[in-house]
Amino acid sequence: MCGFVGYMNQPGIDPTVIKKMADRIVHRGPDDEGFYQDDAISMGFRRLSIIDLNHGQQPMTNQTNTKVLTFNGEIYNYVELREELQELGYEFKTEVDSEVLIHGYDAWKEGLLDRIRGMYAFVIYDSETGEVFGARDHFGIKPLYYFKNEDTFMWASEIKAFLDHPSFVKELNEELLPIHLSFEYIPSDETLFKNVYKVNPGHYFKFKDNDLEVNEYYHFTFEEEKKMTMDEAKRDIIETVDESVKKHMIADVEVGSFLSSGIDSSYILNEASQDRDIQSFSLGFEDKNISELEWAQEFAKEIDQKNTAIMINDDDFFGIIPKAMYHMDEPLSNPSAIQLYFLSKETSKHVKVALSGEGADEFFGGYNTYLEAGTFRKYEKFTTRNMRQLFAQTAKRLPHFHGRRFLIRGAQDISERYYRVNYVFNEAERNDLLKNTRYNKSSSLYVKDLFDEAKSKDDVTKMQHFDIHGWLAYDILHKADRMSMANSLEVRTPLVDKEVAEIAKRMPTDTRVDMKNGVTKIAWREASEAKLPDRIVNREKLGFPSPLASWLKEDKYQEMLKEAFNSDIAEKFFNVDYLNRLLEEQKQGIANMQKIFTIYTFIVWYQVYFIEN
Repeated sequence: MCGFVGYMNQPGIDPTVIKKMADRIVHRGPDDEGFYQDDAISMGFRRLSIIDLNHGQQPMTNQTNTKVLTFNGEIYNYVELREELQELGYEFKTEVDSEVLIHGYDAWKEGLLDRIRGMYAFVIYDSETGEVFGARDHFGIKPLYYFKNEDTFMWASEIKAFLDHPSFVKELNEELLPIHLSFEYIPSDETLFKNVYKVNPGHYFKFKDNDLEVNEYYHFTFEEEKKMTMDEAKRDIIETVDESVKKHMIADVEVGSFLSSGIDSSYILNEASQDRDIQSFSLGFEDKNISELEWAQEFAKEIDQKNTAIMINDDDFFGIIPKAMYHMDEPLSNPSAIQLYFLSKETSKHVKVALSGEGADEFFGGYNTYLEAGTFRKYEKFTTRNMRQLFAQTAKRLPHFHGRRFLIRGAQDISERYYRVNYVFNEAERNDLLKNTRYNKSSSLYVKDLFDEAKSKDDVTKMQHFDIHGWLAYDILHKADRMSMANSLEVRTPLVDKEVAEIAKRMPTDTRVDMKNGVTKIAWREASEAKLPDRIVNREKLGFPSPLASWLKEDKYQEMLKEAFNSDIAEKFFNVDYLNRLLEEQKQGIANMQKIFTIYTFIVWYQVYFIEN
């Protein structure tokens, strides 16, 4: 696991700039550094050594020194690819997985991407043609950004690396602020920095002669096999996930595992422990009503594996928010990100690599909101479209009553109704919140194409499709990378894997979600029953719980919020009266935690990037 930076050279740019940019992301690779520069290009690299610790320095060149590679990630089928390339006549100098990329690209060009299994972002420069090729893994586990304007093209593992380049123009992309306030992230290749773009999951770029071309090489879609039985789905899950865990254990350093009280991390730890003893790490709070610690410790003890408890309190949580927002690059108000920072920080004191359970909910149907599809399907069965629209219009005119929100949502298309589309603020709320409403627009229209891609599918599958291409890519995996790499820890996700996804995409809806009985990720649960205690398999889903809502009600944090909500930054972007009203409503017991935290993290992020840096 590493970090890299690069740019096309311009007249007058100090050649030491590349080192400053690489040093900005030293947390991604504290073990080593390397640089490549010629008349056309500058490339920098920071290494966190995981495989073949004494070799594999980057930037890496091919046999003829005509191609140069910088790479962040792990290739889990590199042994097989290495053998195939050796048969083609390529000679290998090291045992590192990165070497298969530079030879593989030489042999197959972008066809290499169809052969790789892993998490990765890499850039290859061809000195003979002058072309720069960059690619990002199938689901967006590893990050890759680029900045482009008329004269400048640069790329990096993290946006903050651009700050040290003299041609970087740091400017807020205010047009996207309403979108951020809906989703808590930007669900596209755009970012909150103007002219800075993500290379989206499953995409690659080619740059030559100031011309940039971006293409997609992989796009996940559900293609269910109607004849697949529950037993077949269960069997395929067990075989594929178990094999994936083994692949993700490959390392020349000690591997640990995150552990909550849920199925996903418990399954991974249990399977990993079949190969070797593995230390697990669990986060806990003083409030035992939301803390998963006791459950996690009990399970680790049951399978005779060491567990390390990590406690976090309110001072820890709020004290680290500015640093977390810096490492996040863009503001992210998911409270679990802050918790993940502390979990990663303590874990990194013991191991260099940790397994984690992200992905099961999105691929196997684990979110309780998917059960809504059955409720709305019944409603639509007994009402006409005109009736639903009439009920919604009437409900909007009435004060709050139980069922009002259901009636309003019942008249909407799934692309508007799905709660992640207006996860924090809806369009009407943003009109009250924003000082500049010029850019306010429907968040559902911003992502309608994702729902249109799945328009022939049932509503459960449409929601899963959106979550895989939105929530998983831009929230879950984003925070997993940033919070772990902020602490020089490599996090691996065996359930976010190309082969696991191939199983999930074929599974019929009724092997994922049972709407009749209100059960989520059915086949995954059945697969887990063969491995885990019943109390783990059938425990109510908690997610990554946090006492943030109760902490925010304490006087010292109310004062902190009040100061932030009446600051110059708040005045610049928001209706301050609206912000103060949110605080008052929270005191009265109205659940505004996510709204308040989204505004607060944006203000902190803006302070960090636009005032301090």
